[in-house]
Amino acid sequence: MTRSDNLYALPADLPVPVDDGACDHLPGLRLPSIPLSSTAGARVDLAALPGRTVVYLYPHTGRPDRDALPGWNEIPGARGCTPQTCAFRDHHAELRALGANVFGLSTQDTDYQREAVERLHLPFELLSDERFELIEALRLPTFELAGIRFVKRITLIVRDGVIEKVFYPVFPPDGNAEVVAGWLGEQTAD
Repeated sequence: MTRSDNLYALPADLPVPVDDGACDHLPGLRLPSIPLSSTAGARVDLAALPGRTVVYLYPHTGRPDRDALPGWNEIPGARGCTPQTCAFRDHHAELRALGANVFGLSTQDTDYQREAVERLHLPFELLSDERFELIEALRLPTFELAGIRFVKRITLIVRDGVIEKVFYPVFPPDGNAEVVAGWLGEQTAD
Protein backbone atom coordinates (compact mmCIF):
# COMPACT_ATOMS: atom_id res chain seq x y z
CA MET A 1 0.00 0.00 0.00
CA THR A 2 1.08 3.55 -0.69
CA ARG A 3 -0.17 6.62 1.16
CA SER A 4 -2.89 8.62 -0.51
CA ASP A 5 -1.19 11.92 0.42
CA ASN A 6 2.34 13.35 0.49
CA LEU A 7 3.89 12.44 3.84
CA TYR A 8 6.69 14.97 3.33
CA ALA A 9 4.56 18.07 2.63
CA LEU A 10 2.03 19.99 4.69
CA PRO A 11 -1.47 20.47 3.25
CA ALA A 12 -2.30 24.15 2.74
CA ASP A 13 -5.53 24.04 4.72
CA LEU A 14 -4.32 22.71 8.08
CA PRO A 15 -6.02 24.18 11.15
CA VAL A 16 -3.68 26.39 13.19
CA PRO A 17 -3.25 25.43 16.86
CA VAL A 18 -3.79 28.12 19.49
CA ASP A 19 -1.88 28.64 22.72
CA ASP A 20 -4.15 27.16 25.39
CA GLY A 21 -1.68 27.90 28.19
CA ALA A 22 -0.94 24.19 28.69
CA CYS A 23 2.84 24.81 28.69
CA ASP A 24 2.95 28.03 30.72
CA HIS A 25 4.30 26.16 33.77
CA LEU A 26 7.36 24.77 31.97
CA PRO A 27 9.97 27.60 31.77
CA GLY A 28 12.43 27.27 34.65
CA LEU A 29 11.30 23.74 35.54
CA ARG A 30 13.99 21.15 36.26
CA LEU A 31 13.52 17.95 34.28
CA PRO A 32 12.96 14.80 36.33
CA SER A 33 15.50 12.01 35.89
CA ILE A 34 13.64 9.64 33.54
CA PRO A 35 15.92 7.71 31.16
CA LEU A 36 14.22 7.08 27.80
CA SER A 37 14.98 4.47 25.16
CA SER A 38 16.88 5.84 22.18
CA THR A 39 17.07 4.72 18.58
CA ALA A 40 20.84 4.36 19.12
CA GLY A 41 20.17 1.49 21.54
CA ALA A 42 20.96 3.45 24.70
CA ARG A 43 18.91 5.13 27.39
CA VAL A 44 19.08 8.92 27.53
CA ASP A 45 18.37 10.95 30.66
CA LEU A 46 17.66 14.47 29.38
CA ALA A 47 17.93 15.84 32.94
CA ALA A 48 21.57 14.76 33.12
CA LEU A 49 22.80 16.26 29.84
CA PRO A 50 25.18 19.21 30.15
CA GLY A 51 24.78 22.37 28.10
CA ARG A 52 21.87 23.07 25.77
CA THR A 53 19.61 20.40 24.36
CA VAL A 54 16.77 20.86 21.87
CA VAL A 55 13.97 18.36 22.44
CA TYR A 56 11.18 18.50 19.92
CA LEU A 57 8.16 16.47 20.97
CA TYR A 58 5.88 15.33 18.18
CA PRO A 59 2.69 13.26 18.09
CA HIS A 60 3.45 10.52 15.55
CA THR A 61 5.67 10.15 12.48
CA GLY A 62 3.79 8.67 9.58
CA ARG A 63 5.01 6.03 7.19
CA PRO A 64 4.93 5.97 3.39
CA ASP A 65 3.06 2.65 3.39
CA ARG A 66 0.20 3.73 5.70
CA ASP A 67 -2.41 6.47 5.60
CA ALA A 68 -2.83 8.69 8.65
CA LEU A 69 -5.67 7.99 11.03
CA PRO A 70 -8.99 9.38 9.78
CA GLY A 71 -9.39 12.91 11.12
CA TRP A 72 -5.64 13.43 11.76
CA ASN A 73 -5.39 16.48 9.50
CA GLU A 74 -8.37 18.13 11.21
CA ILE A 75 -6.68 18.19 14.64
CA PRO A 76 -4.84 21.52 15.06
CA GLY A 77 -1.10 20.82 15.27
CA ALA A 78 -1.24 17.06 14.66
CA ARG A 79 -0.07 16.89 11.05
CA GLY A 80 3.56 17.60 10.18
CA CYS A 81 5.82 15.28 12.20
CA THR A 82 7.82 14.09 9.19
CA PRO A 83 8.31 17.62 7.74
CA GLN A 84 9.34 18.86 11.22
CA THR A 85 11.79 15.99 11.65
CA CYS A 86 13.26 16.60 8.19
CA ALA A 87 13.71 20.29 9.04
CA PHE A 88 15.61 19.39 12.23
CA ARG A 89 17.73 17.03 10.14
CA ASP A 90 18.45 19.79 7.63
CA HIS A 91 19.32 22.31 10.39
CA HIS A 92 21.21 19.81 12.57
CA ALA A 93 24.71 21.07 11.71
CA GLU A 94 23.63 24.68 12.40
CA LEU A 95 22.05 23.72 15.74
CA ARG A 96 25.19 21.81 16.75
CA ALA A 97 27.34 24.80 15.75
CA LEU A 98 25.15 26.89 18.07
CA GLY A 99 26.05 24.50 20.90
CA ALA A 100 22.88 22.42 21.12
CA ASN A 101 22.30 18.68 21.06
CA VAL A 102 19.09 17.61 19.30
CA PHE A 103 16.60 14.87 20.14
CA GLY A 104 13.16 14.09 18.79
CA LEU A 105 10.71 12.54 21.25
CA SER A 106 7.39 10.77 20.73
CA THR A 107 5.34 8.03 22.35
CA GLN A 108 6.02 5.62 19.49
CA ASP A 109 8.13 2.60 20.39
CA THR A 110 11.83 2.53 19.55
CA ASP A 111 11.47 -0.02 16.73
CA TYR A 112 8.92 2.20 14.97
CA GLN A 113 11.19 5.21 15.47
CA ARG A 114 14.22 3.35 14.05
CA GLU A 115 12.40 3.00 10.73
CA ALA A 116 12.02 6.80 10.61
CA VAL A 117 15.69 7.38 11.55
CA GLU A 118 16.83 5.11 8.71
CA ARG A 119 14.33 6.30 6.09
CA LEU A 120 14.88 10.00 6.83
CA HIS A 121 18.68 9.67 7.37
CA LEU A 122 18.57 11.42 10.74
CA PRO A 123 21.89 12.48 12.29
CA PHE A 124 20.32 12.55 15.79
CA GLU A 125 18.47 10.11 18.02
CA LEU A 126 14.75 9.77 18.58
CA LEU A 127 13.59 9.03 22.13
CA SER A 128 10.58 6.94 23.09
CA ASP A 129 8.28 7.88 25.95
CA GLU A 130 5.78 5.17 25.11
CA ARG A 131 4.71 4.90 28.77
CA PHE A 132 4.20 8.71 29.01
CA GLU A 133 6.56 8.89 32.00
CA LEU A 134 8.29 12.17 31.12
CA ILE A 135 5.16 13.60 29.48
CA GLU A 136 3.09 13.03 32.62
CA ALA A 137 5.86 14.13 35.00
CA LEU A 138 6.08 17.46 33.13
CA ARG A 139 2.28 17.68 32.71
CA LEU A 140 2.64 18.12 28.95
CA PRO A 141 -0.54 18.49 26.89
CA THR A 142 -1.86 15.47 25.01
CA PHE A 143 -4.80 14.64 22.75
CA GLU A 144 -6.64 11.48 21.71
CA LEU A 145 -7.79 10.13 18.38
CA ALA A 146 -9.32 6.71 17.74
CA GLY A 147 -8.66 5.73 21.35
CA ILE A 148 -4.93 6.46 21.05
CA ARG A 149 -3.22 9.13 23.16
CA PHE A 150 -0.60 11.43 21.61
CA VAL A 151 1.61 14.23 22.95
CA LYS A 152 1.00 17.66 21.44
CA ARG A 153 3.80 19.24 19.41
CA ILE A 154 6.15 21.16 21.72
CA THR A 155 9.81 22.11 21.45
CA LEU A 156 11.88 22.57 24.60
CA ILE A 157 15.30 24.11 25.00
CA VAL A 158 16.86 22.52 28.06
CA ARG A 159 20.01 23.92 29.63
CA ASP A 160 21.81 21.78 32.21
CA GLY A 161 18.57 19.94 33.00
CA VAL A 162 16.36 23.05 33.31
CA ILE A 163 13.78 24.12 30.72
CA GLU A 164 15.06 27.43 29.37
CA LYS A 165 12.64 28.06 26.50
CA VAL A 166 9.35 26.56 25.30
CA PHE A 167 7.97 26.74 21.78
CA TYR A 168 4.22 26.00 21.95
CA PRO A 169 2.16 25.77 19.95
CA VAL A 170 4.48 24.89 17.10
CA PHE A 171 3.14 25.91 13.69
CA PRO A 172 3.98 25.38 10.96
CA PRO A 173 5.94 22.32 12.04
CA ASP A 174 8.40 22.48 9.13
CA GLY A 175 9.48 25.99 10.22
CA ASN A 176 10.21 25.05 13.85
CA ALA A 177 13.90 24.14 13.42
CA GLU A 178 14.64 27.48 11.76
CA VAL A 179 12.86 29.37 14.58
CA VAL A 180 14.82 27.38 17.18
CA ALA A 181 18.10 28.09 15.39
CA GLY A 182 17.23 31.79 15.30
CA TRP A 183 16.51 31.83 19.04
CA LEU A 184 19.76 29.97 19.83
CA GLY A 185 21.67 32.40 17.62
CA GLU A 186 20.24 35.34 19.58
CA GLN A 187 21.37 33.73 22.87
CA THR A 188 24.92 33.18 21.67
CA ALA A 189 25.08 36.76 20.36
CA ASP A 190 24.28 38.17 23.80
